[in-house]
Amino acid sequence: MEQILVFLLILCAVAIIALVLMQQGKGADVGAAFGSGASNTVFGSQGSGSFLMKLTMGLAAVFFIICILLARLSVEHSKTGSQLQVPATQTQQTVPAQPAKAPANSSVPAVPSKKK
Repeated sequence: MEQILVFLLILCAVAIIALVLMQQGKGADVGAAFGSGASNTVFGSQGSGSFLMKLTMGLAAVFFIICILLARLSVEHSKTGSQLQVPATQTQQTVPAQPAKAPANSSVPAVPSKKK
């Protein structure tokens, strides 16, 4: 289930990027005054702006819904105890501490160990 949602999330992200790159900027209307406005008639008399904007907003909504679903699945997955748990029968082993030895070239004497 998670893999399908991740695939759909990536697909939505790539589609949103493509749609944003296809849209015209705010300054593109200036060129229409000099005769280049005929290229927008493919999507109707209003141009491609409203169609591409609605499609981008729809894909953005789907993207956020998928993100929320993935977050919810992740929380449920962590609550089910999928983390590694140490069994109660194992005990922690302690290693007896050994006194530190001073390096041979050092002028600081080593701390003598107390023997019982």
